[in-house]
Amino acid sequence: MFYNEKILLAKSGEEPIYLLPKMANRHGLIAGATGTGKTVTLKVLAESFSKAGVPVFLADVKGDLAGCCNPGADSENMRERIARFGLADLGFDYQSFPVTFWDIYGRNGLPLRTTISEMGPTMLARLLDLTPVQEDILNIVFRIADDEKLLLLDIKDLRAMLSYVVDHAADYSQTYGNMSKASLNVILRGIVALENIGGDRFFGEPALNIRDWIRQDSSGKGMINILDSQSLINEPKLYSTFLLWMLSELFEMLPEVGDLDRPRLVFFFDEAHLLFQDVPKALLQKIEQVVKLIRSKGVGIYFITQNPKDIPDGVLAQLGNKIQHALHAYTPAEKKGLKAAAESFRENPEFVTIDVLQELGIGEALVSMLQEDGSPAIVQRASILPPQSQFGPIDEQTRIQQNNANILSLQYSESIDRDSAYEFLVRKNLQEAEEAEEAKRLAEEAKEEAKRKAAEEKEAERQRIAEEKAAEREKAAAEREAERERIAAEKAAEKERIAAEKAAEKERIAAEKAAEREKEAAERRRKNAVGSVAKTAAGTIGREVGKTVGGSVGGKFGKTLGGNLGASLGRGILGGLFRK
Repeated sequence: MFYNEKILLAKSGEEPIYLLPKMANRHGLIAGATGTGKTVTLKVLAESFSKAGVPVFLADVKGDLAGCCNPGADSENMRERIARFGLADLGFDYQSFPVTFWDIYGRNGLPLRTTISEMGPTMLARLLDLTPVQEDILNIVFRIADDEKLLLLDIKDLRAMLSYVVDHAADYSQTYGNMSKASLNVILRGIVALENIGGDRFFGEPALNIRDWIRQDSSGKGMINILDSQSLINEPKLYSTFLLWMLSELFEMLPEVGDLDRPRLVFFFDEAHLLFQDVPKALLQKIEQVVKLIRSKGVGIYFITQNPKDIPDGVLAQLGNKIQHALHAYTPAEKKGLKAAAESFRENPEFVTIDVLQELGIGEALVSMLQEDGSPAIVQRASILPPQSQFGPIDEQTRIQQNNANILSLQYSESIDRDSAYEFLVRKNLQEAEEAEEAKRLAEEAKEEAKRKAAEEKEAERQRIAEEKAAEREKAAAEREAERERIAAEKAAEKERIAAEKAAEKERIAAEKAAEREKEAAERRRKNAVGSVAKTAAGTIGREVGKTVGGSVGGKFGKTLGGNLGASLGRGILGGLFRK
């Protein structure tokens, strides 16, 4: 309970044990075996913070924290505890606290959502149980979405983005590096598995605005934000990843405020061991960083787990306020853990811590809170105060009334499906399909056109060949006809030539014969003329010779003989001359 500006948590005998509000953001640990009272301690702290005006977030794993919205019920056991702690003199009363119920599945509270982008690739990789290589590829997918200004809001956006990258992996690999389709398909299968466990409800809009947790009611009480985790705890990786994401969001969203008189928000992480199971080294370093630095942003973190050894040393060292319920050790490993838990406290000389740790009853704890100077107080064996609100679950009707009356129900009840990567890629895929169909149609048309042109060309070629053949036949026929005509002409010409030659021959022969006849006639005439001349000349010559000879020889005989001889001689000489 909140008393005198301090949180009265427990009593060690008559000595009250307080948690100082200004030390509350130094974080804390509530540990103990099952059934030792951790849930009551958490409830008392949550109520006290709320009464101090500090908003609280806690996960209700078993459903018995929902009673914070109702006043506690009086009973003989409660009266005995009130009397034992002397709470009546401190103003203890039963009261309700302002509560907002949240539920990832949207059944037992306002739907609690975030977007894929806000969750980021690192958290998603853990949620999907990816290898480092697959996580790198998921980072590339987010980078591609950012570069192309695609909103990743819900599961279908991420699935559509992954499918698109699978189809275009070769194109993107040139810019972003190689992305094997096998790894991309592994991530896709992880997305399907995440949907099967309700991830499709968790991712979407309206996304949680963590500032809506940092509220007070009209009386000044801090809001107790209760995440119903009765179903969620069955998916431990989703549960722990979601709570880790909220821590990261708080760290990134809230400004630095330094040391405040009281925290701006206290965050209870129940079943904290789930956060650190199989966590990669890089993520563990991030958790340690958040735990170290979120204090300066006015946020206190309280881990609830069974054994302090569930918390890594780097985180455990940051937890200043410790409430350790009973631990039991039966194995060597458990005894080692028990010893480590005992040694983490500042020793009280009045008892042996490790022995008391095993003797604690239900509702008892070893408690060490930070003092004014920031140093841990000596460990005390103490009894935890009872809660002021109803302990245990509430009925369905009360839960419905609380949800309907909450002012945030108008903001978060109805989901919103904005135009994001899925819608864009559906349109793009449709456009690409239409373009592909158009390209196919154009290709088919081009193919048909090519076929048509080929057929036309073939037909034209056939016609050309036919025409060439016809022209060749016509040419051949014309040539044959011309040859026949040539031959006929040659024959006719030959006939004419022969006939002409024959006629010319006949004419020649006739001419020759005529010439011969003429020659013969001329010869006869010549001969006749020559003979006549010769005869005359010869006679003359003979007579002259005869006269000469006769004169010499004398007589008439000589005159006759000389005449005849002269005549013959004259004919011979003239005949020879004419022949020449």
